[in-house]
Amino acid sequence: MLLLVGSFMMINLNAAKPVKPNIIVVYLDDLGYGDLSAYGATELKTPNMDVLANDGIKFTQGYATSATCTPSRYGMLTGVYPWRNEKARILPGSAPLIISTEQETLPKMLKRAGYQTAVIGKWHLGLGDGNLDWNKHVAPGPNEVGFDEAYILAATQDRVPTVYIDNGKIDGLDPKDPIFVDYKKNFEGQPTGKDNPELTTMKWHHGHNCSIVNGIPRMGYMKGGEAAIWTDIDMADHFLAKVKDYVGSHKEKPFFLYYALQQPHVPRTPHPRFVGKSGMGPRGDVILEADWCIGEFMKTLEKEGILENTLIVFSSDNGPVLNDGYYDDAIEKLGDHTPAGALRGGKYSMFEAGPRVPFMTYWKGTIKPGVSDAMVCQVDLLASLAKMVGAEAENNDSEDVLSALLGKSKKGRTNLIIEANGKTAYRKGDWAMIPPYKGSPMSWKSGNETAIAPEFQLYNLKEDIGQKDNLAESNPKKLKEMTEEFEAIRGKGYSTLVK
Repeated sequence: MLLLVGSFMMINLNAAKPVKPNIIVVYLDDLGYGDLSAYGATELKTPNMDVLANDGIKFTQGYATSATCTPSRYGMLTGVYPWRNEKARILPGSAPLIISTEQETLPKMLKRAGYQTAVIGKWHLGLGDGNLDWNKHVAPGPNEVGFDEAYILAATQDRVPTVYIDNGKIDGLDPKDPIFVDYKKNFEGQPTGKDNPELTTMKWHHGHNCSIVNGIPRMGYMKGGEAAIWTDIDMADHFLAKVKDYVGSHKEKPFFLYYALQQPHVPRTPHPRFVGKSGMGPRGDVILEADWCIGEFMKTLEKEGILENTLIVFSSDNGPVLNDGYYDDAIEKLGDHTPAGALRGGKYSMFEAGPRVPFMTYWKGTIKPGVSDAMVCQVDLLASLAKMVGAEAENNDSEDVLSALLGKSKKGRTNLIIEANGKTAYRKGDWAMIPPYKGSPMSWKSGNETAIAPEFQLYNLKEDIGQKDNLAESNPKKLKEMTEEFEAIRGKGYSTLVK
């Protein structure tokens, strides 16, 4: 079914016809609700991110669809809840593409509306069809799901292959030195973090003990491709140069750019310019580095004369995590900083700090600064931006919240299903309901609370933002209402503990 939507275009007084605004999604990785000074951080100063928040709309109830990266990116780009796709889980670097090439996507919709489309940065949605030769054209991938241009890292900085991929081709690969990738078995003669700790410059804590690249032990095994291997400390600068070049060469026509920064995901490898700047170790340093990148990018938009005709959406794929696989002083040097702010949980959690993230919209001269309590989700970008550009979009989980995104209304979506590691919970109004599940209440990997418990949990977030007072027993009427609405969307087969 197709949903016919209207249009919202910026009028250029010097032109004979409306000019569609450029659209940029700036997406960080593992940035918490409390990591920005605009969202209350006192130990970190993020002046460039703060411009987007303070001179745009700062949402206090902005959500990713998941508390982990791959599902959130899937939801944002497809407009579909990730729990509907069983493959939308945290992927190894060798996983096949989990977005069907026939599926509706945000870049496909915008291409139909006349936009040039690009993704630069982290991908982590799979590549190929399950039988991938990295030395040939790597497909299907971003180009096959709507992006005209794609310059990406396949998965995450801590996973192999540690190379950049330029429109399906490994950038800088020497055909005389082919690259091989395997997530099950090491290649003969290749050192690993587990067996050769003396060769590492960063100590692994859990999981990250396979191939060593640039002194950093990674997830998965890799051999060859030496000329193409990235330099970790230059990654932020590398992607920044790419997005600046892209803007300069595409400013004459409307474009959609998905700028997916890798910070502050592990391994945290700030450029020497930022080492020690935060006083919090590498995690704080790479947040400052990301803030600087955003400031430099904004300068480019202004220099190219397109800042006032560009809508910027800023968010993160999930909430914060400190120890996520390496010993890097993220816990030891945290001090008084609270990455989750007043929220409970973090990455991997169904508590609010898992999916509730910094979320801002900025459009100089068009969006009036303000703070909004409207509930908005990244899954809504498809329907909302379709409305803005006058395109058609498939009717799915994405809702039109354009008026809220533009600051013209304080009304967002009424309810939302959130996800963490395949387990789902429900948000509506002031309330959060978490069903009972089997499992650990704590993530052994990160130390974050997972929100998993053998009983129902019900919280009034207006009165208890930290989710400390479980009202499931004292308010059975509200629990019944929330559970029935949740099951009407999710179905009843979501938990072994719910009959």
